[in-house]
Amino acid sequence: MATLRAVYANLKPPVAFGCFDKVFRFVRTIQHQAYDAAFDPVELTEARKWYSSFTENSLPKGQTTYSRSSGPGGQHVNKTESKATTVWSIEELSKGLPKLIRSALRSSKYYSRRNDSITIQAQTQRSRSANTDDNRSKLAEELHKIYKERVPGTTSNEKIKKYEALEKSARESRLRTKKLHSSKKAFRKGRGGDE
Repeated sequence: MATLRAVYANLKPPVAFGCFDKVFRFVRTIQHQAYDAAFDPVELTEARKWYSSFTENSLPKGQTTYSRSSGPGGQHVNKTESKATTVWSIEELSKGLPKLIRSALRSSKYYSRRNDSITIQAQTQRSRSANTDDNRSKLAEELHKIYKERVPGTTSNEKIKKYEALEKSARESRLRTKKLHSSKKAFRKGRGGDE
C-alpha cells in the first residue's frame, strides 16, 4: 500500500488521486483558465509579431560546405560535389528569434550537440545552389513547426469570459463545500457537549 501511495504522490497534474474507503481513484483536475494564460503575454506578443513577419530570407546565411552525394545519379554524382551541409550556430540563429522559439532550438531534430548548432543536409537536387536553398527551406519549416508547437493561438474574448465564469463557479462551489463541512463539524461539536 505504501508503494502505491509513493507512485501516486509522484504523479504530475492534471492527474491527482483521492482515497475513499481505501479505494484509489484517479481524478482529473479541471483547469479553469485559457490555454495561453500560463504564458508571459510579452513573450507571446513578441513571438506572434516575429511569426507574422518571418520569411525564409530573414534567416542568417549559415556556413555551407559541399561534398559528394551518395545514391543514384551516375557520373554526375561521382564527379561533382553537390551535397550541401549547412550549419547555423545556435548563437547566430538566436539573434533574430523570439524567446519562446529560442528555448526550443536545442530540441530540434537537426540540433547537433557537439558544436551547439543546427545542421541540415540536402542532396536531392543536382546543383549546389538548389541543395543550399533546400537547407534554408528545411530550417524555415523547422522554425514554423517549433512555433506551432510552442506558441498557442490567440484566445478570443468569449473564451476568456467562459474560463473566468468557470473559475468563479469552481471557487464558489469549493467555498460552499467548505462551509457545509464546517457547519457539520460545528453541529457535531455542539451535540457532543450535551450528552
